[in-house]
Amino acid sequence: MEQGLKPPVMSHPQYLPSLRRVAVCGGTHGNEMSGVYLVKHWLQDPSELQRSTFQVTPFVGNPRAVEQCVRYIGRDLNRTFAPAFLNTKASDSDLYEIQRAQEINQIFGPKGSSQAYDFMFDLHNTTANMGSCLLVNSESNLLSMHMCNYIQKHCTVRHCPILFCQPPGEEANFTMSVAKNGLALELGPQPQGVARADQLAKMRSIMACALDFIELFNKGTLFPAFEIEAYKVVRRTDFPRYPNGEISAVIHPNLQDKDFQPLKPGDPVFQTFDGEDILDDSDDTFFPVFINEAAYYEKKTAFCKTKKGTFAQPAIQKGF
Repeated sequence: MEQGLKPPVMSHPQYLPSLRRVAVCGGTHGNEMSGVYLVKHWLQDPSELQRSTFQVTPFVGNPRAVEQCVRYIGRDLNRTFAPAFLNTKASDSDLYEIQRAQEINQIFGPKGSSQAYDFMFDLHNTTANMGSCLLVNSESNLLSMHMCNYIQKHCTVRHCPILFCQPPGEEANFTMSVAKNGLALELGPQPQGVARADQLAKMRSIMACALDFIELFNKGTLFPAFEIEAYKVVRRTDFPRYPNGEISAVIHPNLQDKDFQPLKPGDPVFQTFDGEDILDDSDDTFFPVFINEAAYYEKKTAFCKTKKGTFAQPAIQKGF
């Protein structure tokens, strides 16, 4: 195993409660169009979301951003579900996304309570070459990890890597954190404000497979223990910059589109405007993700470095 210690694989299943209420969010970012168009379609015709053992509620995360086809209006909605935003009284002067986060929390939460929805999907696109990435808060979310394992084994979509999106020690403030369990889909490459039929079809297939998993779980299916590969973000790398803060180099051609592929010490990562290569100065091999993500320029992130590990999960079954 490349990172961390494997937890013991238990011989008996962990019993988890059934899922009755499931939410599907598209348009958390208003210019990521696969989720926007799918959720708008499902609001008109939810038939393909329907299963016999649970209710699915699709919704548009950030309607104003969707109307303007922008990522957000005032601040990133997908970073606005922390207690500091949710537990204060919203006023008309607050940023729109703070008000919207509180509305979502009221409808599908409250976050961390027994009344919260059982599961939430959050549908995203990325300009990076991430494939059909499955984002989970951490390996401790047994239900989401089993769902990812089921998707990897049964979905017709290939290359569905798992990425842990919650930094260690930090509280989750993503949209899906309002529910008791969650999974975000991050499909790319796809330009902002553009819908691609291939990416939309993949997202649709993954969603169908994930909902099938919930149906099987609710009907009492025993999902056996397994080991699975996943990636943990360990650091974020900014672009090189001039003293005035302007970017002085761009992603190197050898790194572009190489998400989830090994980056070794000394490999080129940036190229200056004079054509000089800047090499990786790490002393270890990493697996970069979100390489040259358009939305991360404002976050001063050229790419994220991850470590790949193997994680053991115990068997699960619906409790009786």
